[in-house]
Amino acid sequence: MAILVGDPAVLVRLTGLCLALPDAAADDTQPPHRGFRVSKKSFAYYAVDGHDTGSVELGLRAEPRDNEILVASDPARFSLPKYMARFGWVNYRLDLPGRPPDWDELGELVLDSYRIQAPKRLVRLLG
Repeated sequence: MAILVGDPAVLVRLTGLCLALPDAAADDTQPPHRGFRVSKKSFAYYAVDGHDTGSVELGLRAEPRDNEILVASDPARFSLPKYMARFGWVNYRLDLPGRPPDWDELGELVLDSYRIQAPKRLVRLLG
């Protein structure tokens, strides 16, 4: 069985996107996964074969019910993560054949997730 590692260029770009936010930090304690936190709260996580899905995904926080709307809008791209969907989390699939990540969409989703999880003083820095 092949070990999934994901596309290193995608992880580098995601890391840059997430760490550009105020006080964001990466958490590499569970390779090949990478978490992104602000003030000890996760706002995104890069998962390779998380929960045996066989895919590479970015987990993000969404407003209540928005995670379900995202999944309904594009079930190939979005899914509800086990155990965390009830808290508003959604997975964005990064390894769809023939469909590279939409970086504009990902940027908006990362920013929305950060705004939900970050303290108000840091959100104000975003303008």
